[in-house]
Amino acid sequence: MLYWLLVPLREYWFFFNVFRYITVRTALAGITALLIMFIITPLFIRLLKKHQIGQEIREEGPSTHLAKKGTPSMGGVMIIGATVVSTLLWGNLSNIYVWLATASMILFGLIGFADDFIKYRARRSLGLTARQKLIFQFLASAAIALTLVLVGLKGKFDLHLTFPFIKEWTPYLGWFYLPWILFILVGSSNAVNLADGLDGLAIGLTLIASVALTALTYVAGHAIWSQYLNILRVPLAAELTVFAGAMSGACLGFLWFNCHPAEIFMGDVGALSLGGTLGLIAILIKQEFLLFAVAGVFILEALSVLLQVSYFKLSGGKRIFRMAPLHHHFELVGWPEEKVVIRFWIIGIIFALFSLTTLKLR
Repeated sequence: MLYWLLVPLREYWFFFNVFRYITVRTALAGITALLIMFIITPLFIRLLKKHQIGQEIREEGPSTHLAKKGTPSMGGVMIIGATVVSTLLWGNLSNIYVWLATASMILFGLIGFADDFIKYRARRSLGLTARQKLIFQFLASAAIALTLVLVGLKGKFDLHLTFPFIKEWTPYLGWFYLPWILFILVGSSNAVNLADGLDGLAIGLTLIASVALTALTYVAGHAIWSQYLNILRVPLAAELTVFAGAMSGACLGFLWFNCHPAEIFMGDVGALSLGGTLGLIAILIKQEFLLFAVAGVFILEALSVLLQVSYFKLSGGKRIFRMAPLHHHFELVGWPEEKVVIRFWIIGIIFALFSLTTLKLR
């Protein structure tokens, strides 16, 4: 919106030419989202407390979490709002990738909101059942995947599959890209949701991943950098950098209030929307396989649940971990919550740095 208003003014004063640059608008989008979070979060917390919209705690979870009962939840509504508003202000709204990312965030956010709202109305820790949640996630993912494949058939999205270290082999998937998109979107949204169990853990890891993806989107959309680093250039991805920057700013702002002891939780509305959006950005810039590195801790959290459930069924009740997801295992081992969170952040940073390092190893 401001992009269309300010850039034409360069004819009258050269200063306004700076708003043409992706880097400037990405920084402004991130700062705007951060300021929005700082301004509206205290108001939102008071509103949630007034209406007694708080977190319900699972009885089978660690006993130390019982003290968190009643903490305001659904903070993800603000993350979505800050990201979307900042993108609308500083992004080039003629770019279809920006709209796809926005639609993905809102669609997955609606699923999470329904889950959180049911928890609030029923006063229980279970909202949508696992089956219901998966059905809605697949429907949202299918809508996005179908749109993306149709866009690809019109030449605005590459339907070839690319691999980080194999530049010669890029198989064309066509309509077979659809199930691959479904897998990435559903998997990434659930992975972030499973990691949302400790104060600041999921949002901190999302911040790290979104910053890494901001760099990757810029490189993928830059003619010189993409050629120098020998990665597939995605011209439309350049504008997606503004969206990724806005999401990073919103995550940073929310972390201010979500760090231990958390004043507010983001709920499923935040976890599902952020996870699905991370997955879609990776798909749009043709770096789906790098997502496994960028979001490495999320993958480990999801795998810990998969292994725990599978082994429990196969062994007749035995467990690999004391509790899954993985962060609960370390809690029960005796690590303080803050230590678990910070050490997982460190591992997340290592994963993100590794993903960026691979750009030069092609």
